[in-house]
Amino acid sequence: MKTAIKTENKIGFATVFADFKEITKARLAVSVVFSSIAGYFLGAYEIELYPVLLLAFGGYCMVGASNAFNQIIEKDLDALMNRTRNRPIPAGRISVNKALIIAVLLTTLGVVSLYFLNPKTAMFGAISIFLYTSVYTPLKTKTPLSVFVGAFPGAIPFMLGWVAATNEFGIEPGTLFMIQFFWQFPHFWALAWMLDDDYKKGGFKMLPTGKKDKGTILQIIMYTIWMMVISVVPVFGITGRLQLSIPGAIIIFLLGLFMLFFAFRLYEKKDNVTARKLMLASVTYITMVQLLYVGDKFVRALL
Repeated sequence: MKTAIKTENKIGFATVFADFKEITKARLAVSVVFSSIAGYFLGAYEIELYPVLLLAFGGYCMVGASNAFNQIIEKDLDALMNRTRNRPIPAGRISVNKALIIAVLLTTLGVVSLYFLNPKTAMFGAISIFLYTSVYTPLKTKTPLSVFVGAFPGAIPFMLGWVAATNEFGIEPGTLFMIQFFWQFPHFWALAWMLDDDYKKGGFKMLPTGKKDKGTILQIIMYTIWMMVISVVPVFGITGRLQLSIPGAIIIFLLGLFMLFFAFRLYEKKDNVTARKLMLASVTYITMVQLLYVGDKFVRALL
């Protein structure tokens, strides 16, 4: 009897934990935390564990809150799409009221945690939640320009780490913001290309032309080129303390060319397989760029 109860408790906890990960989009939240910590490492004069932990916790809470609010707002639309119909709210595993409690609690914990770092960090975190839930989410069914609006909160994490480390906003965090801002367009449009049929079931207008056509791919190519340019600008010494060595800039530029190659391949093939390769290449790109920036900083400090 006791064994059965323990087994049920384990299953119950596993289900609750899985639903929490789903409603906060744990994988996305962890990637955002990674970006924020990379920004912190770039901005900090001295690395301290306590601020890093606060930033990681607060960052996860803020992203988790945004995603929870998003799933509350879109619960009826999520039920129409294959990839989202099994989310906790449309599937009935979590009620709207419980989800709202989770979202509000995460917002509070996130803002307070980031405020302990400094007020500017908390302010940018709060702005990202507001833009994501109150502007981007409602626009998704209205206009493809929602992706442009959504790129603003999506670009905040990389710069947020710098602000957390310095309590200052200037050319350096602004450049980090622009790198992640331009990156989001090819990344998200590649994803939207793959999921276009499913998005249409929910009434979402995510592709810039509304269709899987050459016009969409040309915009993907254009934004990829802009991303490549802004990513190597610090090598010219015009972005304050944010600097990049020539070898670092060359590697980052080559990574950009790798991503651009798949953008041109999509122009040629116009299929979901190539769109997926572009999406995966974009994930590799932003991860490697952040690692290279941080590694480049510490290598230069040793030389």
